Amino acid sequence: MITGSIVALVTPMNIDGTIDWDSLAKLLDWHAEQGTDAVVSVGTTGESATLDVEEHTKVIRFTVEQLKGKIPVIAGTGANSTTEAIELTTHAKEVGADACLLVAPYYNKPTQEGLYLHHMAIADAVDIPQILYNVPGRTACDMLPETVARIAEHNNVIAIKEATGDLERGKQILELTGGDFLLYSGDDETAMDLMLLGATGNISVTANVAPKAMHEMCVAAIAGDREKASQINQPLEILHQKLFLEANPIPVKWALKEMGYVGEGIRLPLTPLSEPLRAELKDALQQASVI
Repeated sequence: MITGSIVALVTPMNIDGTIDWDSLAKLLDWHAEQGTDAVVSVGTTGESATLDVEEHTKVIRFTVEQLKGKIPVIAGTGANSTTEAIELTTHAKEVGADACLLVAPYYNKPTQEGLYLHHMAIADAVDIPQILYNVPGRTACDMLPETVARIAEHNNVIAIKEATGDLERGKQILELTGGDFLLYSGDDETAMDLMLLGATGNISVTANVAPKAMHEMCVAAIAGDREKASQINQPLEILHQKLFLEANPIPVKWALKEMGYVGEGIRLPLTPLSEPLRAELKDALQQASVI
């Protein structure tokens, strides 16, 4: 069972958009040292939408090999094509990922029945633990709690990353699923409160820049220690907000560049953080004692 602070890792890139393998190795080693509990490789924060299938699988394989025996790797294998999601999930199993994270199909706007059949097809096709991912603000598709509960009946579907930030939604999912089905927060601003309500961890953007603090906050929140969790989370709150000054992962990649972990690379149609916002984000990093 994967619990705690799970970083939605960026994919480091060179200025020409090619993958920066040296920086990726450095990031992975840093997360292992800092206490990150698991890594999501090539999730949406990892720019999965602009990596081709070959690149996608190479990054997952590299991550698995770099972290072998250290911390679990969750492969981002979602797609708005069911056949592509099955292909990516199959590759992830072949290279040794511990689980897969499958974002709800974006743009297509499937019905709830379509979402159910999409995830049933993947779960039937590939015998690997699978985590649903609901982020309607990015996908224009909202997987309702009743649909989550239906999909959760499949043995290969073990959890959901719920990124609406709606605590009542989280409580409803816990009530409808029960048993061994896990709930992860996908919203840093409300993650602490969701874990205090019973969520198992946080798949986090903030953990990219503050891995140790996010790990410690998650440990406290999962243990039900509101006072300690709040004390750790308070300095991070500004990051939970400012890391979304522009579309993710634009701000977090710029922050990691300022910290010396990655270069300036990001793939079109995303662009580097706008100049007028850089001082604001740098100030947030300083307030959170990240730099």
